[in-house]
This record gives sequence, structure tokens and C-alpha cells, in this order.
Amino acid sequence: MRMVRHILWLDCMAAAVAGVVVLLFAPWLNDWYSLPRELLSFIGAVNIAYACYSFSLAVRVRRSETLIKLLALANGFWALVCLGIAATFAPVITLPGLCHVLGEAAFVGGLGMLEWKWRRQLRLAGEHGASMPPLVDQ
Repeated sequence: MRMVRHILWLDCMAAAVAGVVVLLFAPWLNDWYSLPRELLSFIGAVNIAYACYSFSLAVRVRRSETLIKLLALANGFWALVCLGIAATFAPVITLPGLCHVLGEAAFVGGLGMLEWKWRRQLRLAGEHGASMPPLVDQ
């Protein structure tokens, strides 16, 4: 159950790191993954936007269960988008690109399942919620 305390922070930090890395290295990843630069920029931007949303939840003392459900569903939706990208670009994507896209699908899909499972515990920061002191109340 200790993981419940960290899941929102893990979610926002992982999305932020992934977004920054993909945006910074999109020109290089374009060649290495054989994916369009625009697609990589889109993936990076979505990760940054998602990081902002999950961070906005992580810093709250109280969280709406609806907002947590939205977070979990967004993770599930993004996992499906990643699978769609892998399928669409299967003829041209390289193995590192495929590993990245499928790895992201597995990671965010798993986070979404855990957030859904623990949505009630995540409503409050503290012992069963956020691991860091909350900055704002909902």
C-alpha cells in the first residue's frame, strides 16, 4: 500500500520527464525511431500537458474522485493511442521506437489501472494519499 502514497507524484514526474526528453530530442529521435518529427512533438506535448494535470492533483489536500477517475481514464486512453501509433507505424518504426511506444503504453496503462483501483484512497493527501506536503486545497 506504500505505493498509493507516491502514485500521483510518480505519474506527474514520469510524464514531465518523458515530455521534456521527447521534445528536446525529437530531431534525433525522428531518425532513430523512424517516426515523423511532428508525431514525436505531439507525444512530447501531450506528456507535458498530462504532467501539469497530474501535478495539479498531486499537490492538493483533497481531490475529487471524479478528477482522479479522469486521470485514470486519460492514462488508459493514452495507452490505447500508443498502441494505435505502434500499429499504424509498424511497417516503418524501428525496434527502439517500438519499445518506447509500447513501453509507454504499458507504463501509463498500468498507472491508470492503479489510480482507478486506489481512486478512493487518493482523494485525501496524507497517510494514504500524497507523499509530499500538499500545496493547495481543492
